[in-house]
Amino acid sequence: LRRLKNLQELYLDDTNIDKSFLHKVGVMTSLNVLSMQGCGLNGSLPIVQGWCELANLQELVLSYNMFEGILPSCLANMTKLQIFDIAFNRFNGSIDLSPLPSLKSLEYLHLSDNYFNPITFSSFLNLSKLEVIFSDGNKLVVETLSQRQNLGFQLKGFSCSSCLSTKSSRIITRFLHYQFDLQILHLPHNNFSGQFPTWLLENHTRLAALSLQNNSLTGTLQLPNHSIPNLLILDISFNNIQGPIPTNFGLVFPNLDHLNISKINFNGTIPFSFGNLAFLRYLDMSSNTFSRIISENLTMGCSSLHHLILSKNHLSGQLFPANLNLTTLLTLHLDNNRFTGEISHSISNLTTLYAIDFSNNNLLGMLPRWMRDMTSLRGIALTKNQLEGPIPVELCNLEKLLFLDLSHNNLNGSMPSCFNWSKIKHVHLNKNRLTGPITSAFKGCSKLVTLNLRDNYLTGNIPDWIGNLSSLNILLLKANYLQGKIPFQICLLEKLSLLDLSHNSFFGQIPHYLSNITFDPTYTKSIIQGWIFIGSYVILSDILSKIFHSRMNMYFMSDLIPVVDLLQEVEFTTKNTILSYKGDILNYMSGIDLSCNKLQGEIPADLGDLSSIHALNLSFNNLTGSIPSQFSNLQQIESLDLSHNNLDGSIPPQLIELNSLEVFNVAHNNLWGSTPERKDQFGTFDESSYEGNPLLCGPPLHKACTKIRTSSNIPTDDEGDEACGFMDLGVFYVSFVVSYTIMLLGIVAILYINPHWRQAWFNFVELCISTCYYFVVINTCKISSFRIV
Repeated sequence: LRRLKNLQELYLDDTNIDKSFLHKVGVMTSLNVLSMQGCGLNGSLPIVQGWCELANLQELVLSYNMFEGILPSCLANMTKLQIFDIAFNRFNGSIDLSPLPSLKSLEYLHLSDNYFNPITFSSFLNLSKLEVIFSDGNKLVVETLSQRQNLGFQLKGFSCSSCLSTKSSRIITRFLHYQFDLQILHLPHNNFSGQFPTWLLENHTRLAALSLQNNSLTGTLQLPNHSIPNLLILDISFNNIQGPIPTNFGLVFPNLDHLNISKINFNGTIPFSFGNLAFLRYLDMSSNTFSRIISENLTMGCSSLHHLILSKNHLSGQLFPANLNLTTLLTLHLDNNRFTGEISHSISNLTTLYAIDFSNNNLLGMLPRWMRDMTSLRGIALTKNQLEGPIPVELCNLEKLLFLDLSHNNLNGSMPSCFNWSKIKHVHLNKNRLTGPITSAFKGCSKLVTLNLRDNYLTGNIPDWIGNLSSLNILLLKANYLQGKIPFQICLLEKLSLLDLSHNSFFGQIPHYLSNITFDPTYTKSIIQGWIFIGSYVILSDILSKIFHSRMNMYFMSDLIPVVDLLQEVEFTTKNTILSYKGDILNYMSGIDLSCNKLQGEIPADLGDLSSIHALNLSFNNLTGSIPSQFSNLQQIESLDLSHNNLDGSIPPQLIELNSLEVFNVAHNNLWGSTPERKDQFGTFDESSYEGNPLLCGPPLHKACTKIRTSSNIPTDDEGDEACGFMDLGVFYVSFVVSYTIMLLGIVAILYINPHWRQAWFNFVELCISTCYYFVVINTCKISSFRIV
């Protein structure tokens, strides 16, 4: 390192450099910039050696590591330090007692997401050059502001997310009154209440970004009467502001780049003045009660839009105006509204689209064939509409597709065999009227994570190539007309976490190879997040670069900009209920449902190795044998249903070790013996869990167990056969021969004793012989005469 003593800037971000480097870096005496962001470093910072000797250092970035402890006193040696970023670590202690108040050259200070004691503004009284304070997640105490509003510095950027108490929220407004140079103000997740602070816009004319999301602002939105040309970013989402949007909104903020007014309770129509927002790239107006149609002012005037989100409103009429000028649009979310009619042909002009979500509307007609020209599409969500007709083969042209959801419609016909997208990850075609076999559709989709074809009219077998889908995590084929044996190739799907083959006509035995699949829900964390990032466009990058040093931008952007996503929803029956799993919760769910088929044979004991599974349903089959005692290893199981089979034997007492079990059902089998001890979870199950087993006894059944067997509660094979109404074959043969002999001897004895009965018996035998003789002779003559003729 001594050879690099003249080096001025050193960037080691996202490397695996050893922490000992900080002990050695002191020889690089000319160093002005040292950045070690995201290097996985932990422990305390060195106290005296190495990095403490960097007296010329002007920029120090140690964010996104796992450093802990207090800030070392030797930090005071860096008197020229201007930029100090230690965000997203585990530092603690008091800022007041740290070296930071003595670093009078500091301009940029990023302390977010650490464990510092409550920070007071008095710590920064002497830092006259301080321009930026980002302290998200740290408690900020501002009581001293009531006595001294002028702290000696003028901030350009202030971020304080989730850091203010109710009292501090009131006092902070006085502090902001005296900060005249503010360009970025980020105060989400606090307790601000009352009217929207219009004075912030009037007093801070240089303000470029304002974020007040997730507070408690109420009343109506009041805007200044004059234009605010410098404001580029406005986020007031997740508040309780009501009423319509002011009609002059687009005139007051003509240069907006990013606007988020979602989940506020706005109503009425979208103002025509939105057509003046020619520079707007991100618009989120979701979860309000806007009504009527989307005006052409919006689709023609906002020509720079990249993301348009109008979900969860009361918009109606045609899906999109015929005239539009949105040639740069990447994502379009119009879901959960009241749109009717066919999918507007005008959308075919939006060839740059990455994702469309028109789900949960009242759209009619067929899927348009012109979608083949939208080759940039990564995500299509059209679920819960009234679309009909076959799935057009033109969709096969969308080679970049990652997400396809056409569920809950009236689509019919067979699945196109060309459905072999190389990048597709999630396919939902459930609850339609699709017919025919699963031929070669999806055969080449090697990256497929979710295949949901349940509730259709599909026939035939599960194809053998299913084993080639090595990334498959969710396979749902419930409620079709599939048949045949469950192919062993399913056991090759090592990452499977949800398997639903219920309500079909599968027969044969349950493949014991299923135990090769761990059904570990942790696999989904790396493969299926429940949603996909589609065209996430970080708008702040070029905005903030004009305000601060380029290295300051990235830390603030991630908090302010929400990412556009498509959520997938999966239904799975567990705990006797059809539950819907949407989003991240899919990471934690795993289960097998083979119920309502024609499966036979014994339950493989190897299924007890599925220690991570949450639900197992084998009910309504023809399974025989006993319940495997290995099921006591299912430590994560929450729902176990073995009802309506032909299982026999006793219920393994080891099952009481299943502490997570919430639903247990073995009703309507041939089980005998005592029910499990009413202990822990088994103390919560009622009679319905055991009914339909006549030979079961013990609580909660109203049938006490009798102590006939003293040696064991488990019946022997002979006892079991007798209990089920069967007799040993050897005993049967002996009893039959004895009974027949006794009957024959009885007849002989009666005829010997009574001569009248004996004579009548001989006459009867003679008559039978004569009748048979004449019958044979007469019929023989008739046959001979027939042949001669």
